[in-house]
Amino acid sequence: MLWIFRIVLFLLIIYLFYRCFKFIVNPKRKLELAQEQKKFYFFDDQDNVRKNFFITYKGVLFEGEKYLGTTEDSFEVVSIFVWTNNVSSLKGLSLKDFYYIEGEIRERYPKAKIDWKSPIKELLNNNDNETS
Repeated sequence: MLWIFRIVLFLLIIYLFYRCFKFIVNPKRKLELAQEQKKFYFFDDQDNVRKNFFITYKGVLFEGEKYLGTTEDSFEVVSIFVWTNNVSSLKGLSLKDFYYIEGEIRERYPKAKIDWKSPIKELLNNNDNETS
């Protein structure tokens, strides 16, 4: 009877270590931690086009929706819409920050056209009109 108890206890300890490890390496947790620390983090499953990606930058959480299309020689992500659900968190971000985020998206999806949703879209369009 004592051996059975020891085996069960040993298995329980192994299971707890496994759960702790899974918690530590969970990408969603890393995303939340990066948002709290106001760091950059890109959370994406590039193999699954149907899953949206998430970016945290300077404490702001952005979400991007990918659309598959055809290019000259293959099927690729050709369009991406990016937005944030909390518009008030954009306070303090500049054009340079949005261009940095676009650059990070382009590294992963070079053939995609990136569209921002309002109010970021207006900020970028106003800047494009002023430089023209």
